[in-house]
Amino acid sequence: MKTDSYIPDLLSFLDSSPTSSWAVRRLASKLDENGFTRVEECDSWNIGANARFYTIRSSSSIIAGITGTEACETTGCRIIGAHTDFPGFRIKPEADRKKENINVLGVELYGSPILATWFDRDLSVAGTLAVREGNTISRRSFIITKPIFRIASPAIHIEREVNKKGFRVNPETNTPLLFSSSGAVFDDVLSLACNSADVKRDSVSGWSMEIWDPQPGILGGIEDDFIFAGRLDNLTMCHAAIEAMLASEESQETRLVSLFNSEEVGSRTLNGAGSAFLDTVIERLAGGRDEYFRCLSRSIQVSADGAHAVHPNYSEKHDPGCRPVINGGPVIKVNAMEKYTSNDITSAYFRTCAERSGVDIQYFVSRNDMPCGSTIGPVTSTRTGIRTVDVGNPMLSMHSVRETAGKSDHEAMIKVLTEHMKGAVSISG
Repeated sequence: MKTDSYIPDLLSFLDSSPTSSWAVRRLASKLDENGFTRVEECDSWNIGANARFYTIRSSSSIIAGITGTEACETTGCRIIGAHTDFPGFRIKPEADRKKENINVLGVELYGSPILATWFDRDLSVAGTLAVREGNTISRRSFIITKPIFRIASPAIHIEREVNKKGFRVNPETNTPLLFSSSGAVFDDVLSLACNSADVKRDSVSGWSMEIWDPQPGILGGIEDDFIFAGRLDNLTMCHAAIEAMLASEESQETRLVSLFNSEEVGSRTLNGAGSAFLDTVIERLAGGRDEYFRCLSRSIQVSADGAHAVHPNYSEKHDPGCRPVINGGPVIKVNAMEKYTSNDITSAYFRTCAERSGVDIQYFVSRNDMPCGSTIGPVTSTRTGIRTVDVGNPMLSMHSVRETAGKSDHEAMIKVLTEHMKGAVSISG
């Protein structure tokens, strides 16, 4: 199995994935290179044994799989789930504003970004354009890497108490993007996007534009043991999931990777984990309704999402006992209020996969006075009845424009997920 060679590929993936649609596009390209065939939801499927396939919904969610040598109703599926989206900003419709002779664009929050971290960064834009060709409308992706936007912070001479009272941000009035002092307007930004996508301006009838920080991801720390990058939550787990599936050997069981959009806003979208995307794929592979239900009862899912490492400068915010550290190994996430799916048997399953891989495991549980977040795990598990465990790699600065994770943790997670995909460990009862 690869070791350090995973990291350059991960950094390249992060740098080229400023939106969920671009992440799916990059992953699809990797699957193409490894013998996978794209199938469309609107077509009839005829996927045989030991076949490699993937399908994309709404450009930003993807399910990929390798079918087993046995029918999935008799073996179940080994599934890894993750999400392709991340918190940030999107340009509003009718975004043009002018303030004190500076042209700015209004933005809308997506998810829960740490707002202060987006200030004084060199920002750009990426997204999709809805292109009209005759009577057909399709999507075209674009990326602009040139820094054209800025959210400027106030000088300390204006906000003299900022270091004592904290940097407070009004998400409506303090976040418009500075981009011109010479009269440029949003349509000029749209023209740049059209040039990037190589489409004519008059053919564009809609768009989705997301703000991103084009600073490349890097290895940091004196021994290069940290990863400093944007979008670690949760593109690192998307990358690990695909690598684990590619590393798994031929198996009786069908292996699936389901990567959903919209987790950061609740998953209740046509291509989120709350949709029937995964359900329909499994049912079509099973071949019938009864076979589908039998497959679900035998399947096991690992829901992989970023986990909170204990913060050395805010250690009082963490549970006294469960204190996962960066480069200490993958984390099993536990919550008595069932915000995570991990239970006794699914946690034991993942721990067994880790032991067989020679990987150490850590646990995360939140303080009783600090409620935790959730993941796609409870969403898909509740709807399908698939037994699931919630895991992730420890990280700092989650939801910052620039996050921190551990190099060895990424490699360790791929090893454990590969063991999961092999199907050697089973659950009874």
